[in-house]
Amino acid sequence: MRFQDAAKDARTVVYAGIQADPLVARVAALLAEATTAERLLARAAMNGERTEPETWRRIFPSLFGEGADAALSRHAELVLAASLEIAGRGEAARSQYRGAVVEELTARLLARRAGPEEPVRRERRVLFDGVRAEIHPYDVTVESSVRPEVFDCKWGARGINADVLNQLDDARSHAADEDVALEVAIVVFDARRSCELRLDRATAEHGRTRLVALESLDELGEGSR
Repeated sequence: MRFQDAAKDARTVVYAGIQADPLVARVAALLAEATTAERLLARAAMNGERTEPETWRRIFPSLFGEGADAALSRHAELVLAASLEIAGRGEAARSQYRGAVVEELTARLLARRAGPEEPVRRERRVLFDGVRAEIHPYDVTVESSVRPEVFDCKWGARGINADVLNQLDDARSHAADEDVALEVAIVVFDARRSCELRLDRATAEHGRTRLVALESLDELGEGSR
Protein backbone atom coordinates (compact mmCIF):
# COMPACT_ATOMS: atom_id res chain seq x y z
CA MET A 1 0.00 0.00 0.00
CA ARG A 2 1.27 3.47 -0.84
CA PHE A 3 0.05 7.04 -1.02
CA GLN A 4 0.19 9.30 -4.07
CA ASP A 5 -0.74 12.89 -4.85
CA ALA A 6 -4.04 13.32 -6.66
CA ALA A 7 -3.90 14.08 -10.37
CA LYS A 8 -4.39 17.75 -11.22
CA ASP A 9 -7.41 18.59 -13.34
CA ALA A 10 -9.55 21.68 -13.81
CA ARG A 11 -11.74 20.93 -10.81
CA THR A 12 -8.85 20.37 -8.43
CA VAL A 13 -7.09 23.53 -9.61
CA VAL A 14 -10.20 25.64 -8.93
CA TYR A 15 -10.80 23.96 -5.58
CA ALA A 16 -7.15 24.42 -4.60
CA GLY A 17 -7.72 28.15 -4.93
CA ILE A 18 -10.59 27.95 -2.45
CA GLN A 19 -8.55 25.78 -0.09
CA ALA A 20 -5.79 28.40 -0.16
CA ASP A 21 -8.13 31.30 0.65
CA PRO A 22 -7.06 32.74 4.06
CA LEU A 23 -10.72 32.73 5.10
CA VAL A 24 -10.74 28.92 5.11
CA ALA A 25 -7.72 28.76 7.39
CA ARG A 26 -9.17 31.44 9.68
CA VAL A 27 -12.51 29.68 10.08
CA ALA A 28 -10.86 26.29 10.62
CA ALA A 29 -8.50 27.73 13.25
CA LEU A 30 -11.44 29.22 15.15
CA LEU A 31 -13.44 25.98 14.95
CA ALA A 32 -10.45 23.96 16.13
CA GLU A 33 -10.64 25.86 19.43
CA ALA A 34 -14.44 26.01 19.54
CA THR A 35 -16.95 24.34 21.82
CA THR A 36 -19.67 22.10 20.44
CA ALA A 37 -22.16 24.96 20.82
CA GLU A 38 -19.94 27.26 18.77
CA ARG A 39 -19.60 24.61 16.07
CA LEU A 40 -23.38 24.24 15.95
CA LEU A 41 -23.61 28.03 15.59
CA ALA A 42 -21.08 27.94 12.75
CA ARG A 43 -22.96 25.19 10.94
CA ALA A 44 -26.26 27.05 11.22
CA ALA A 45 -24.77 30.40 10.17
CA MET A 46 -22.87 28.95 7.19
CA ASN A 47 -25.86 26.96 5.98
CA GLY A 48 -27.87 29.80 4.53
CA GLU A 49 -27.89 33.30 3.16
CA ARG A 50 -26.25 36.09 5.12
CA THR A 51 -28.26 36.82 8.25
CA GLU A 52 -27.91 39.68 10.70
CA PRO A 53 -25.61 38.69 13.60
CA GLU A 54 -28.21 39.72 16.17
CA THR A 55 -30.51 36.96 14.92
CA TRP A 56 -27.92 34.32 15.74
CA ARG A 57 -27.18 35.92 19.11
CA ARG A 58 -30.83 35.46 20.07
CA ILE A 59 -30.86 31.85 18.83
CA PHE A 60 -27.76 30.93 20.89
CA PRO A 61 -28.31 32.60 24.30
CA SER A 62 -25.83 30.24 26.00
CA LEU A 63 -23.09 31.88 23.92
CA PHE A 64 -24.25 35.48 23.83
CA GLY A 65 -27.01 35.93 26.40
CA GLU A 66 -26.93 37.42 29.85
CA GLY A 67 -24.74 35.33 32.12
CA ALA A 68 -22.72 33.78 29.28
CA ASP A 69 -18.98 33.47 29.91
CA ALA A 70 -17.27 36.62 28.64
CA ALA A 71 -14.29 34.85 27.07
CA LEU A 72 -16.56 32.33 25.36
CA SER A 73 -18.75 35.12 24.03
CA ARG A 74 -15.75 36.92 22.53
CA HIS A 75 -14.62 33.76 20.77
CA ALA A 76 -18.17 32.99 19.64
CA GLU A 77 -18.38 36.47 18.11
CA LEU A 78 -15.29 35.67 16.01
CA VAL A 79 -16.79 32.32 14.98
CA LEU A 80 -20.05 34.01 14.03
CA ALA A 81 -18.41 36.78 12.01
CA ALA A 82 -16.22 34.36 10.06
CA SER A 83 -19.13 31.98 9.46
CA LEU A 84 -21.23 34.81 8.06
CA GLU A 85 -18.39 35.63 5.67
CA ILE A 86 -18.71 32.09 4.31
CA ALA A 87 -22.49 32.46 4.12
CA GLY A 88 -22.06 35.62 2.07
CA ARG A 89 -20.04 33.93 -0.66
CA GLY A 90 -23.10 32.90 -2.66
CA GLU A 91 -24.74 29.51 -3.18
CA ALA A 92 -22.18 27.83 -5.48
CA ALA A 93 -19.07 29.11 -3.73
CA ARG A 94 -20.53 28.63 -0.26
CA SER A 95 -20.80 24.88 -0.75
CA GLN A 96 -17.14 24.59 -1.77
CA TYR A 97 -15.96 26.84 1.04
CA ARG A 98 -17.82 24.81 3.64
CA GLY A 99 -16.27 21.60 2.36
CA ALA A 100 -12.81 23.15 2.42
CA VAL A 101 -13.35 24.32 6.00
CA VAL A 102 -14.26 20.80 7.18
CA GLU A 103 -11.16 19.37 5.49
CA GLU A 104 -8.87 22.02 6.97
CA LEU A 105 -10.42 21.59 10.42
CA THR A 106 -9.95 17.81 10.21
CA ALA A 107 -6.30 18.19 9.21
CA ARG A 108 -5.63 20.65 12.05
CA LEU A 109 -7.20 18.41 14.68
CA LEU A 110 -5.34 15.35 13.43
CA ALA A 111 -2.05 17.26 13.49
CA ARG A 112 -2.42 17.68 17.26
CA ARG A 113 -1.57 14.03 17.89
CA ALA A 114 0.29 13.01 14.74
CA GLY A 115 4.03 12.70 15.24
CA PRO A 116 6.86 13.56 12.82
CA GLU A 117 6.61 10.07 11.32
CA GLU A 118 2.87 10.46 10.78
CA PRO A 119 2.49 13.31 8.27
CA VAL A 120 -1.02 14.67 7.78
CA ARG A 121 -1.63 15.34 4.09
CA ARG A 122 -4.42 16.46 1.80
CA GLU A 123 -5.88 15.21 -1.48
CA ARG A 124 -4.04 11.89 -1.61
CA ARG A 125 -4.87 8.61 -3.30
CA VAL A 126 -4.15 5.16 -1.84
CA LEU A 127 -2.67 2.61 -4.24
CA PHE A 128 -2.52 -1.16 -3.95
CA ASP A 129 -0.59 -3.63 -6.08
CA GLY A 130 -2.83 -5.36 -8.59
CA VAL A 131 -5.83 -3.14 -7.82
CA ARG A 132 -7.11 -0.46 -10.16
CA ALA A 133 -6.48 2.96 -8.64
CA GLU A 134 -9.44 5.08 -7.59
CA ILE A 135 -9.57 8.46 -9.30
CA HIS A 136 -11.15 10.12 -6.26
CA PRO A 137 -8.55 11.15 -3.64
CA TYR A 138 -9.10 11.08 0.09
CA ASP A 139 -9.56 14.49 1.69
CA VAL A 140 -7.11 13.95 4.55
CA THR A 141 -4.61 11.18 5.26
CA VAL A 142 -2.35 10.30 8.18
CA GLU A 143 0.51 8.51 6.49
CA SER A 144 1.91 6.45 9.34
CA SER A 145 3.92 3.32 8.61
CA VAL A 146 2.37 1.71 11.70
CA ARG A 147 -1.25 2.88 11.67
CA PRO A 148 -2.19 4.75 8.49
CA GLU A 149 -5.56 6.48 8.26
CA VAL A 150 -7.73 7.95 5.53
CA PHE A 151 -10.59 10.41 6.02
CA ASP A 152 -13.38 11.53 3.77
CA CYS A 153 -14.88 14.84 4.92
CA LYS A 154 -18.47 15.99 4.45
CA TRP A 155 -20.32 19.15 5.39
CA GLY A 156 -23.60 17.37 6.11
CA ALA A 157 -25.16 13.95 6.57
CA ARG A 158 -26.58 14.08 3.05
CA GLY A 159 -23.01 13.73 1.79
CA ILE A 160 -22.88 10.17 3.13
CA ASN A 161 -23.58 7.95 0.13
CA ALA A 162 -22.80 4.51 -1.24
CA ASP A 163 -19.84 5.69 -3.34
CA VAL A 164 -18.10 7.20 -0.31
CA LEU A 165 -18.79 4.22 1.96
CA ASN A 166 -17.77 1.66 -0.65
CA GLN A 167 -14.51 3.42 -1.42
CA LEU A 168 -13.57 3.62 2.25
CA ASP A 169 -14.37 -0.01 2.94
CA ASP A 170 -12.64 -1.17 -0.25
CA ALA A 171 -9.47 0.64 0.83
CA ARG A 172 -9.62 -1.00 4.26
CA SER A 173 -10.15 -4.42 2.67
CA HIS A 174 -7.35 -4.07 0.13
CA ALA A 175 -5.00 -2.88 2.87
CA ALA A 176 -5.89 -5.92 4.98
CA ASP A 177 -4.96 -8.13 2.02
CA GLU A 178 -1.48 -6.61 2.30
CA ASP A 179 -1.44 -7.07 6.10
CA VAL A 180 -1.84 -3.34 6.69
CA ALA A 181 -4.31 -2.15 9.34
CA LEU A 182 -5.71 0.89 7.54
CA GLU A 183 -8.19 2.90 9.57
CA VAL A 184 -10.95 4.49 7.52
CA ALA A 185 -13.30 7.20 8.70
CA ILE A 186 -15.85 9.71 7.52
CA VAL A 187 -15.88 13.14 9.18
CA VAL A 188 -19.22 14.93 8.99
CA PHE A 189 -19.82 18.46 10.24
CA ASP A 190 -23.35 17.57 11.27
CA ALA A 191 -25.19 16.17 14.28
CA ARG A 192 -24.42 12.55 15.08
CA ARG A 193 -28.10 11.63 15.07
CA SER A 194 -28.52 12.92 11.51
CA CYS A 195 -25.45 10.94 10.40
CA GLU A 196 -26.61 7.76 12.11
CA LEU A 197 -30.03 8.00 10.48
CA ARG A 198 -28.34 8.34 7.10
CA LEU A 199 -26.09 5.36 7.80
CA ASP A 200 -29.03 3.26 8.97
CA ARG A 201 -30.50 3.58 5.48
CA ALA A 202 -27.21 2.88 3.70
CA THR A 203 -26.85 -0.45 1.91
CA ALA A 204 -23.10 -0.10 1.35
CA GLU A 205 -20.75 -1.83 3.79
CA HIS A 206 -19.75 0.55 6.60
CA GLY A 207 -19.47 -1.60 9.71
CA ARG A 208 -15.73 -0.92 10.04
CA THR A 209 -15.85 2.71 8.95
CA ARG A 210 -15.54 5.14 11.81
CA LEU A 211 -17.98 8.03 12.01
CA VAL A 212 -16.74 11.32 13.44
CA ALA A 213 -19.68 13.69 13.81
CA LEU A 214 -19.78 17.33 14.90
CA GLU A 215 -20.10 16.49 18.60
CA SER A 216 -17.01 14.25 18.59
CA LEU A 217 -14.60 16.24 16.41
CA ASP A 218 -12.11 16.73 19.22
CA GLU A 219 -11.52 12.97 19.27
CA LEU A 220 -9.50 13.45 16.10
CA GLY A 221 -6.77 15.16 18.07
CA GLU A 222 -6.65 12.68 20.93
CA GLY A 223 -3.78 10.25 21.29
CA SER A 224 -5.78 7.01 21.40
CA ARG A 225 -8.52 5.98 19.02
